[in-house]
Amino acid sequence: MSQLTTHILDTSKGKPAAGIHILLYHLKKGKWIESAKGTTDSDGRVSNLLKKGVLLELGTYKLRFETQSYFTKLAVQTFYPFVEIVFQVTSAEHYHVPLLLNPFGYSTYRGS
Repeated sequence: MSQLTTHILDTSKGKPAAGIHILLYHLKKGKWIESAKGTTDSDGRVSNLLKKGVLLELGTYKLRFETQSYFTKLAVQTFYPFVEIVFQVTSAEHYHVPLLLNPFGYSTYRGS
């Protein structure tokens, strides 16, 4: 399993959100550098965002979830065209960053 995983639950449907593109950025010298990308599977998960054996450098990262195209496919208006979650990597442990999403709100937490 990748050191960094994520999943998205569409709370308006009570189901996983499949097909959402996700970008991972690392903050280096004041600039966001793209580090990885992926797309949620049918279970709303991206478990292989990082290549096998790759560990993140310590520092500040953000996950950008491209939510507009997901809601457009569902013919649902949304207030958030994308969601960005900024977090700190402080060790080599596993990081799981879930997103609970609906057209007019979202929340996140440090998962396990």
